Amino acid sequence: MYRSILTAAGCAAVLAAPILLGAATLGKTDMQFMKMAAEADMTGAHLGQMAESQATQSDVKGFGQTLDKDNTHSYQGLETLAGKAGETIPKGIDIRKNKGVAQLEHMKGKNFDQAFLREEIQSDQKVIAEFKNEAQHGSNADVKAWATSMLPTLQTHVQTAQNLEKQLQKK
Repeated sequence: MYRSILTAAGCAAVLAAPILLGAATLGKTDMQFMKMAAEADMTGAHLGQMAESQATQSDVKGFGQTLDKDNTHSYQGLETLAGKAGETIPKGIDIRKNKGVAQLEHMKGKNFDQAFLREEIQSDQKVIAEFKNEAQHGSNADVKAWATSMLPTLQTHVQTAQNLEKQLQKK
């Protein structure tokens, strides 16, 4: 009986080991990436909310709603990933530190629409580069997989913003 208990305990330890090892492999660069991604998600959601209330074009307002939804969903996934690794990510940001967003806060109408789309394109292109780097060079398999899974959404955001920007230029 003693032997079977020890065997069961040994099996439990072996089964739990990969989970513990996976959590322990979250390196400094993975954590820096997660922090950046969390801040980008919160900024993107904020930009989306701004577009919903300040944009003139209904397509831009709709895109803002999509950004808010997608970035909130992305942040929730990142938060789950961080919790799994025993880490925390930022829970808030100071929007005033982001010059592009700060300028948008005082704009309305067509000027807002154009500036918002330019800001979205520029910021998401930078974020895409960071996500690609993590997907290729990150040390934690879960973080790499998450970064890879988010790339199509980010690329769609840039494409949509570019298309909307072209439409606005024609008007």
